[in-house]
Amino acid sequence: MTERNPVLVVDFGAQYAQLIARRVREAHVYSEIVPHTITADEIRAKSASAVILSGGPASVNVEGAPRIDPSVYDAGVPILGICYGAQLIALQLGGEVAKTGQGEYGRTTLTALGGSTALLYEMPDEQDVWMSHFDTITRAPEGFAAIASTPSTPVAVFEDLDRRICGVQFHPEVKHTPRGQDILQHFLYNVAGCAPEWTPASVIEEQVAAIRAQVGDRRVLCGLSGGVDSAVAAALVHKAVGDQLTCVFVDTGLMRHGEAEQVERTFRDQFHVELIHAKAGDRFFEALDDVIDPETKRKKIGELFIRVFEEAAAECGDAQYLVQGTLYPDVIESGTGTAAKIKSHHNVGGLPDDMQFELVEPLRLLFKDEVRAVGEQLGLPPDIVWRQPFPGPGLGVRVVGTITRERVEILRNADRIVVEEIKKAGLERELWQAFAVLPAVKSVGVMGDERTYAYPIVIRAVTSDDAMTADWARLPYELLEVLSSRIINEVPGVNRVVYDITSKPPGTIEWE
Repeated sequence: MTERNPVLVVDFGAQYAQLIARRVREAHVYSEIVPHTITADEIRAKSASAVILSGGPASVNVEGAPRIDPSVYDAGVPILGICYGAQLIALQLGGEVAKTGQGEYGRTTLTALGGSTALLYEMPDEQDVWMSHFDTITRAPEGFAAIASTPSTPVAVFEDLDRRICGVQFHPEVKHTPRGQDILQHFLYNVAGCAPEWTPASVIEEQVAAIRAQVGDRRVLCGLSGGVDSAVAAALVHKAVGDQLTCVFVDTGLMRHGEAEQVERTFRDQFHVELIHAKAGDRFFEALDDVIDPETKRKKIGELFIRVFEEAAAECGDAQYLVQGTLYPDVIESGTGTAAKIKSHHNVGGLPDDMQFELVEPLRLLFKDEVRAVGEQLGLPPDIVWRQPFPGPGLGVRVVGTITRERVEILRNADRIVVEEIKKAGLERELWQAFAVLPAVKSVGVMGDERTYAYPIVIRAVTSDDAMTADWARLPYELLEVLSSRIINEVPGVNRVVYDITSKPPGTIEWE
């Protein structure tokens, strides 16, 4: 298996640490997010090809502000500091970071100061960049050249190419810095000497080898949900071990419209994979009876999934391995050394302690866009690869409050209409997700000159690159009108439709 030499993104609590990691991967270079407590020895042990210090909310001049092990600067590994990371380099290596009384937020003009430069190679003398800082680098450390400035920041870019250490005060990872990806690639290729080798084909080759080494000639189970993650994981494992794989589709009663039929059509008919269709809806509804707390829902669903898999394992030769479509954002959101727990994903934080399976997670290091690229490379059909994300607990975390068959059926029918109309409008690939939510409230309405007391449906549609952050989608009014009209007229038990215009943060994409 190819040895990885990762670019390590050191997280100082930045809003965009995950985005930096994604941008590095868009340059076809493998990256990982690590805590700021990482030591120089640990960086060497990982055979890191480069280190990127992220931004962060703190001031470098405040007592107790996060620092990096100073010996990292002498480890011989190329370093790029971004925003807080650049200020930290300047401060720890003898430069000056001051409070000038004037911060910079938003679009700013960056002006090159002349001379040879690696980061701004063949770029215009002036360009727009995106700033978000209050402290300012006023003097670069000794041995560093100031490469560019802005009206409020004398040292907005600095470099010491002998030591291969650079810093930028702005955020090259955001789209509001138009040439930001070029700047990152200049660092990766020209300063750090990274090769663009992280591709879908290389991911498949590496994971096939890893899967074969892990499972040998033993039986493997894969939980199929109908979503892109589990589908790509299943196809990848099937490529690695063939007939050793048995897929289990657990019909929880909480699936989208037509889910079971699509799964069977793809994997049983197209890929000829052994598929067990476990109809367990009654058990899930019984386990979730009167459960309201969303964390409890996720954990109960996660545990019951495993119990159903264990029963399926006994039926097909006592399989010891379970394939899951866990992604990198799942791991981050479920709580890591660098991130607080936002919610337990049923396939990460929701797994029972006494689980008997050893997990096979070939997508654990991938973001969603990388998973789709791998799926296309494996030959999965477009309607699977480009299907919008669906939570592992299914409609169970889109029915707010008590889960009943009646409430789930109301939501499933409303969600079907949302999916149909979004597709008809040609917006399916432009949106990260578009779906319906059923809140735990009712409201008064008038239908057919009679008073009604029924549920509202919340439509949620967002745009995103990786689900770590998201913005609410500006759907056309005409589309919203069609959605409202169809849902109210076609779904019994609904008398009102509302549209969620909350971004992430402060909200999450799912309601629970």
